[in-house]
Amino acid sequence: MLPDADELPEVLLDLAVPHEDINALVALRGRLRADPEARWLLDRCVDAVVRDMGTVGGGGRAPVLPEAWGELGRCFFVFVYVAALPYVRAYHRDRGIPADVSRRTLADLGRHMAVHRRARGSRGLLVPGWPGLHFRGELYPLGRLQFQRAVLGRRMGGATAAAGHRAGPGDPCLNLHITDFRGPLTPEACDRSLSLARAFFARHFPDERYETAVCHSWLLDPQVRDHLPAESNIVRFQERFRLADGYPREPEDDDPVTFVFGDRDLPVAELPRRTRLERAVGDHLRAGGHWYGGHGWFPL
Repeated sequence: MLPDADELPEVLLDLAVPHEDINALVALRGRLRADPEARWLLDRCVDAVVRDMGTVGGGGRAPVLPEAWGELGRCFFVFVYVAALPYVRAYHRDRGIPADVSRRTLADLGRHMAVHRRARGSRGLLVPGWPGLHFRGELYPLGRLQFQRAVLGRRMGGATAAAGHRAGPGDPCLNLHITDFRGPLTPEACDRSLSLARAFFARHFPDERYETAVCHSWLLDPQVRDHLPAESNIVRFQERFRLADGYPREPEDDDPVTFVFGDRDLPVAELPRRTRLERAVGDHLRAGGHWYGGHGWFPL
């Protein structure tokens, strides 16, 4: 159930929702409550989020909403996650998740709204289903990095097993995610995150043995080394990983454009060249090159 209109602003502020979005979201709450179809879908989506809370890989896919819903459609999943709050907070308490980790995990919703505003200039969620990982107990930000409870698939698990690592296909792993608005990706910040993660998951998920860190990202594209100096944070981040073979090699140019410039729809010819990373990503594309996803792992 959604908080009432008087309580909603405080709930949204606790989730780091930008102040300029609060009044509009309170108004949209009234519109949602007055629409039987939207209320029906809200209940179904909340159920999909909280059902099997904590189960890895659950939740399903976010539905495609009617274009006629406009701003309500762009913000619909903000209300889904607000309604799911009591369930995920109870799950965190049952697992003994520290209050500060719980708060920062759920407040990532506000960061996702900031990502949408940077890309689209309006309120909403760019990838509505992604915060579901946070609100299902699957993902936790610990320092600079975020860690998603997952399992090794056939390709990655095959690569780890072939390298003599104890974990293989079907075994637990932690997927690493690098987020916007969290400062430089320095080696020291990554070391701290990994140290926090080792202690956190051993304490709060002792029934799941996490021995492997995994990352699927354009940041692991070997071409990065051709465009950035060896001492750059991204190259040093790459050096932590052993690359896994067997993944399709298809251009993923949208990912670096989104990550670096904030909007995947920006014309390549107009990409700014203000920083070393912007020049590396944009100049490579303007020269006719492509960026590819990299898939890597290392033992925890």
